[in-house]
Amino acid sequence: MNSQKARVAVFVSGGGTNLQAILDAERSGIIQHGEICLVISNQPEAYALKRAETAGVRAETVSRKELGSQQAFEEKLISLLEEAGIELIVLAGFLSILSEAFTGRYPKRILNVHPSLIPSFCGQGFYGLRVHEAALERGVIITGATVHYVNEIPDGGEIILQKAVRVYPGDTPEKLQKRVMRQAEWKLLPAAVEIVSEKIVQERR
Repeated sequence: MNSQKARVAVFVSGGGTNLQAILDAERSGIIQHGEICLVISNQPEAYALKRAETAGVRAETVSRKELGSQQAFEEKLISLLEEAGIELIVLAGFLSILSEAFTGRYPKRILNVHPSLIPSFCGQGFYGLRVHEAALERGVIITGATVHYVNEIPDGGEIILQKAVRVYPGDTPEKLQKRVMRQAEWKLLPAAVEIVSEKIVQERR
């Protein structure tokens, strides 16, 4: 355990491309004050778990369906986080809603990346391709991504970083999703992890 680094957990549900961006950033030294110690998925078949194992990071599955209730689900998450001494939680494509009781337990210690420039195309029901579909339906010429703190309101926490991405004629939701990931999400999320990890380390001193 490195006492000079904040201990970070990443919550995932799918392929884990944002997780990979964080792991790569830690390895390359972009993230200097954070250490990815735990990856938790709510989906046992999530490819993100394989990415964690390949990187030598502990990977766990916590299924709300199997545990039977939101409370039991969150109690299991908390016990894993406490056991691993986690100080910062990163939601990287985590498609399970966390209750106010959970988010309130970790003020300014949970980060989320959202694939639009909040407050556009955000809140309940806006996730994945739906965000990009909505942006194209609206006819915007600039979209982007936002990393924000998580509170009890979906996509409602304080913004940490944003980056704009151009929309081009002929874009499909899939094309736009890839461009926003490459140009914004995969850069912003590691940068935000470093910013908050450094704060945590400084607060310890």
